[in-house]
This record gives sequence, structure tokens and C-alpha cells, in this order.
Amino acid sequence: MPELSHRRRLLILAICCMSLLIVSLDVTALNVALPSMQHELDATTSGLQWTIDAYTLVLASLLMLAGSTADRIGRKKVFMAGLIVFSLGSLLCSLAPSLDALIGFRMLQAVGGSMLNPVAMSIITNTFTDPRERARAIGVWGAVVGISMAAGPLVGGALVESVGWRSIFWVNIPVGLTALLLTLRFVPESRAPKARRPDPVGQLLVIALFGSLTYAIIEAPDSGFTSILPFVVIAAVALAGLLGYEPRRDEPLIDLRFFRSVPFSGATVIAIGAFASLGGFLFLSTLYLQNVRGYDALHAGLWMLPMAVPMFLFAPVSGRLVGSRGPRLSLVIAGTAMTASAVLFAAFDAETSDLTMFIGYVLFGVGFGFVNAPITNTAVSGMPRAQAGVAAAVASTSRQLGQTLGVAVIGAVLASGVGSSSYKTAFVDASVPGWWILVGCGVVVLVLGAVTSGRWARKTAERTADELESVEVRQAAGVSA
Repeated sequence: MPELSHRRRLLILAICCMSLLIVSLDVTALNVALPSMQHELDATTSGLQWTIDAYTLVLASLLMLAGSTADRIGRKKVFMAGLIVFSLGSLLCSLAPSLDALIGFRMLQAVGGSMLNPVAMSIITNTFTDPRERARAIGVWGAVVGISMAAGPLVGGALVESVGWRSIFWVNIPVGLTALLLTLRFVPESRAPKARRPDPVGQLLVIALFGSLTYAIIEAPDSGFTSILPFVVIAAVALAGLLGYEPRRDEPLIDLRFFRSVPFSGATVIAIGAFASLGGFLFLSTLYLQNVRGYDALHAGLWMLPMAVPMFLFAPVSGRLVGSRGPRLSLVIAGTAMTASAVLFAAFDAETSDLTMFIGYVLFGVGFGFVNAPITNTAVSGMPRAQAGVAAAVASTSRQLGQTLGVAVIGAVLASGVGSSSYKTAFVDASVPGWWILVGCGVVVLVLGAVTSGRWARKTAERTADELESVEVRQAAGVSA
């Protein structure tokens, strides 16, 4: 590929960031619209859970497939396909006549979304070959996530109040089409020198595991254990299948040898815990602010600012801290702040006072602002360069899986607690077990952040990297591993 000018590289970065913006904004803005959707579509709590989890579940299942497919057939092709599918899914979501149709269209949206963020990151990595330029480009990428987190609740609230919840999906369409045209004109095609082979069996097992587990959790309060038992069995069989089948492949969808690295395993669990906290926190907060306090969507969005602004401000601070001192301090700060926030709500009913609710939101925003940067850094720590992209993809999948499980578990606990009572009378008491679960998630981030980032953990990462590199050398020499 010919050398691109500085201006062209910046334009490619802007195009990639446009795709990230609509995907991230869609998730955060949608949370503010949940109560309006609940009233118009006559949705239950589990129905609201599915409007979020149908998206994150499909996204988590397809991220690694989309990344490897883009490496094989061309990143530009897959990225453009993702923009088309995501924009089409957004249009259909805005026209959904029922809750079931909305959930189906959200799944289509997620198929497109799975082709955007991981592929865009590959395009950025391939475009910015100088390490210093690449670091700055990834810093801009991270800032866009912060902007979307801060702007999402406000934009969503303003749109819901002025036009209606369907307008949230309209925003994606002109941005997606603009990014599509710019990609066609300015983004060069690129492929990996040696792309990973497809793993259809592994992919089907991942979908079966994530899907059946999420379904069992969400439907348990309404259906009972007997009804969900077949899905629990499917999840267990799929997990056993992954553990038995994947180690036998030379290029598996999920390389289980990665988990011999303590930093990698820790980052995976930390990502699940942190994003489960985010999913559960947003779910509880949105329903409380609008259904219990009676705020309109715009005022609920304003109440999210004490959480969103610290996320935006501390994310780059965390990135610099990870670069200069490693991931441990950022993870300890994140775990401490997220735990303290959840304890305020679980033990002291923080939502019943404006001051304590404000403090709880600020603490969570600080914690989540610090947690995101060290996850990818820790996941790829010590990995061979050839495996870094796959390791980062697993970390991204863990984030989506965490958010899926957070909404599923917290929503199920809330639905069980509220029962047939009204939200206004039962919500605070019914949400307490959910807040204690979020306390546990914060403790997981704190403890694993401290334990998996020390000298002993780094040595396991080095041993794992040596093993993986030796396998690659033998495979390149044509010797069976």
C-alpha cells in the first residue's frame, strides 16, 4: 500500500471514529429511552432487558468472527458492509411496530456493529504505522468513547422529549451513510499477511453458550427454573464443547492457551465485572429516575452527567497512568471507586437523597473512567505481536458479554423483587440485591486488578508468550504442534 499523507491518515481516523460514535452513542442514548419504550410498546422488565441484551449478545458472539473475516477478505469491504447493515438496522428499529420486531431489528443492528469497531481498530493500526502516531490515534479513539458516554444520555433525553424514542435510531442513518461514502472514497483496502482460518464449530458453540445462558437468566423470574432448565443444559454442553474442541485446532476461535497468562485471564474477568457493573448501573438508574422519581427523559439524562463527565475526564488520565506506571494503580482506583459507589446504593439507599445519589454517580464515573484503559493493555501484556489482535478481540468480547450479563442478572433480580407491585412503591427495596451484586463486581475489579498485575502474574504472561511463539515457529517450519 502506498504511503498515505498525514491529512489522509487523519481523515481515515475521523471516518473510523464516526463508526465508533454511532455505535457507542446508540447504546448510551437508548438507556434513557427505556421507560418511553416500555410505555409505548407495553414492555415488561424482561422485554426491556432484551432490547439491550439482544444487541450486546449478538455483538459479543460475532466480534472475533468479524475481525478474522476482515483480515482474510479485506477490512474495507467488511467495514463498509458493517456500516450498511448497522444503518439499515437503525432504520428498521425506528419503524418497529412491536417489541418483538424491535428486538429482532436490534439483533440485525448488532450484526453490523460487530463489523465496525474491531475492524475500524484494525484499519487504524494498519494506517498509523509509526508507534507514536498510532498511540495518539488510539488516544483519540478512546476520547470518542468518552464523548459518547457523556453526550449519549443528554442527546437521548433531548430526542425522546422533543421527538420520541424512535428518533434515537434516526441519528445513526446520516452518520452511517456519510461514513460509508467517505470510506468508499478515501480508505484503502488492507488484509492481514496471514489471516486466521474460519472456525465455524467454535463460532456456533460460542453463540449457543452466550445465547442460552442469557435467555435462562432473563426469563427465570417469569418462567421458573423448570422452563429454563433446557437452556441451562445447552449452555453447559456448549461450554464443555468449547473446552474440548478448541484446544484441538491449530487456529481456534478462542485460543485457550491465552488463559495460562494470569494478566490475560484477569483482564478478561475484570472486563466482564466492570461492564456488568455499567450495564446494571445504567439499567437501575434509568428506571429509577423516570419510573420512580417521575423525571422526563431529558432531566434523567441531565442526572447522568455526574457519572458521564468523570468517565470522560479520567479515561485519558488512566491511559497516561497505564503508560507510565502500569495497569495496577488504575485498576485499584477503579475497583475502589466502583465498589464505594455501589455500597452507597446497597447499604444507604443513596437514590433517596439528591446529595448521596450525586456522590454515588460521581464515584461510579470515576471508577469506570479508570477501568477501561488498563483492560486491553493487561490483556495483550506480554503476548506475541502476532497474537495481540486476537487477545484484544477477546477483551472486547468480554466487555460485551459483561454488559449483557449485567443487564440480564440485575434485571432478573429487580423483576423478582418488584413482582406485581408498582415500581414507585417497591423499586428501592427490590433493587438492593442488585446493588449488592454490583458491589461484588467492584470487588472483583479491585482484587483482580491488584493480584493479576504483579511480578508473579507478569512471569506467567512471559511463559505463555514463549510457548505461543515456539508453537508459531514450529508451525511456520511445517512441524505439527
